[in-house]
Amino acid sequence: MTIASERKIWTDEEFMALPEDGRYELVNGELVNMGNSGMGHGEIGSFLGGSLSLYVRSKKLGVVCDSSTAFTLKTGNKRSPDVSFIAKERLQGVKRLPKGYFQGSPDLAVEILSPSHTVEEIHDKIVEYFENGTCLVWVVHPDEQYVLVYHSPSPDRLLRLIDSLDGEEVIPGFSLAIAELFAELEF
Repeated sequence: MTIASERKIWTDEEFMALPEDGRYELVNGELVNMGNSGMGHGEIGSFLGGSLSLYVRSKKLGVVCDSSTAFTLKTGNKRSPDVSFIAKERLQGVKRLPKGYFQGSPDLAVEILSPSHTVEEIHDKIVEYFENGTCLVWVVHPDEQYVLVYHSPSPDRLLRLIDSLDGEEVIPGFSLAIAELFAELEF
């Protein structure tokens, strides 16, 4: 006879109190340390998040969050995209953002691949994002310098250096050249 182990239900307070020696996601009741991703990964996330944030704030479209923000999904999983956007329509009546986590997934989720990611892990995240209401996902591949665009769990477009990211209906009017995302340093 097999005895099923009970899945721990994590409160926002418990999850936020985890040691700061890692970045965590909660997947199927298990803590997953997302580890450190490196300087290149961080710079791409900061540049893309900053570009999105400046645009979104100037147009009052919603909020942009970084990788330290977790989203509580229907399954109880807490996922943390590298960059995320939540439209103002989903924040109606909110004057200050919660100290805890957003219930549901972001409208846009951005995942930046790092050497520790597996194809299966990224696919599982993408599926879960769409199951929870995400409209658009960008998967950034720093080594190969391309971005995959998703409107469902299967990629729709491959964007290369000559192309531009487009916020589409999710972030109307936002555009960023892929070449800028992967630009070499010029000091």
